[in-house]
Amino acid sequence: MGSKRLELLKEIVPRLSLVAVLLNSNNPQSQIELRELQAAALAMGLTLQPTGISTEVGLDDAFAAVKTAAAQALIVLTDPILFSQRKRIVDLAASNRLPAVYFFQEFAEVGGLMSYGPSDADLFRRASGYVDRILKGARPSNLPVEQPTKFELFINRKTAHTLGVAIPESFLLRADKVIE
Repeated sequence: MGSKRLELLKEIVPRLSLVAVLLNSNNPQSQIELRELQAAALAMGLTLQPTGISTEVGLDDAFAAVKTAAAQALIVLTDPILFSQRKRIVDLAASNRLPAVYFFQEFAEVGGLMSYGPSDADLFRRASGYVDRILKGARPSNLPVEQPTKFELFINRKTAHTLGVAIPESFLLRADKVIE
């Protein structure tokens, strides 16, 4: 997913070279996602600026570090704390004029430029199949782990205009939802 998010950013910010990555330093999942992003960035000729929040470093400090690094775009990694602060993160990205890609559609819905991630509707539909099998007697430990198979791209056209990001029509046509 990280490599796809980088590709999407590079497509709408063609001269992209430095991408800030906002993550929760205390979340082990963030380190896994960051490693994947670093490999993808290397292959694309991009530099990443990981910027973590923690109990000591808040969002304001993280965005000050992003500004000092002169990042040209932002990727926000998957994390419940970052999700709970989505409106504030979106506002800080906008005030720093950073095109950003997020992990859940709710970020785009509150003003973030774009999100790319698993389809919630598809995940819930598939989860109901698991519930059905468990209610019919299947042991949860015997059920296979499934990866998401349907992903959605949301684009906030108003935010793109505000940031001065020209999103090509071909890009908009690939979106599952364009927020006007």
